[in-house]
Amino acid sequence: MTKAPCWPDGKTRCFWANPKNEKYVAYHDREWGVPQRDDGKLFEMLLLECFQAGLSWECVLNKRESFRRAFDGFDWKLVASYGDEKIEELKNDPGIIRNGLKIRAAVTNAHVFAEIREEYGTFANYLWGWTNGGTVRETGKSSSPLSDAVSKDLKKRGMKFVGTTVVYAYLQAVGVIQSHEKGCFLAG
Repeated sequence: MTKAPCWPDGKTRCFWANPKNEKYVAYHDREWGVPQRDDGKLFEMLLLECFQAGLSWECVLNKRESFRRAFDGFDWKLVASYGDEKIEELKNDPGIIRNGLKIRAAVTNAHVFAEIREEYGTFANYLWGWTNGGTVRETGKSSSPLSDAVSKDLKKRGMKFVGTTVVYAYLQAVGVIQSHEKGCFLAG
C-alpha cells in the first residue's frame, strides 16, 4: 500500500482520508479507530455503517447530522419504536439515504441492539467480549475471521445489513480493530 504524503499540517494520514473534506479529516483524526464503549455511540456507528453498505463512507459522513436529526439523536429506544408512519417519513427525507430496506433494517437492528443490551448489560460488553476487551491491530483487510463471527452472530440474532464487510468497517470505526496505516500519525 502506498504511504500517503505529508499534509500541510505536517501530519501523515491514512490514504483514504480526503484532504478536501474537513468532516472526513476530523473523523479520521478524532474518531476512527478510537476504542468506543458508549452504547449510544456504538448504536450511532452501527446505524451509519449499515447505511453505508454499497456506498462510500464519505457519502454517509456528509449526511451524518441529517441522520442524527432524522433518527432522534440515534436513540435506539426511539428508533426501535418506529412504526410505518415514521418509516414513510424517513423514506421521504432528502437529508438521508432514503433506502426503505435500510430504514426498516435500522428499526430491526435497534430492537436487536436492545435485546443484546438486556442479555449482556451493555452492547459494549457484547462487542468487546469478542476480543476479551482488547484491540486487534491489522491493516489492508475488508473482513476477517472476527468480522465473520460477529456478522454471523448478529444475523442469527436478526440484524440486517451486517455482512462481514459492514461489520469489519464497524469494528474499525469503533476501535475494536485498529487499522491506521503504517506512517499515519495515529498508527501508534
